[in-house]
Amino acid sequence: MPEKTQAQKKAQKKYMERFAIARVRLPIDKYGRIQSHAEAQGESVNGFITRAIDETIERDAGKE
Repeated sequence: MPEKTQAQKKAQKKYMERFAIARVRLPIDKYGRIQSHAEAQGESVNGFITRAIDETIERDAGKE
């Protein structure tokens, strides 16, 4: 793969500044279940986890 240009590096840095990184440690078998489920839903693991968090926050807010 060719080296990124300075413009590409700058654009990627600007894009990544919009995000925080949350690391989660999971047992390998649980990660495999998450990955399989996400693929079955047509989404990435990151997309699935984000959706699960959003849905849980929304559900929990209804309990208040």
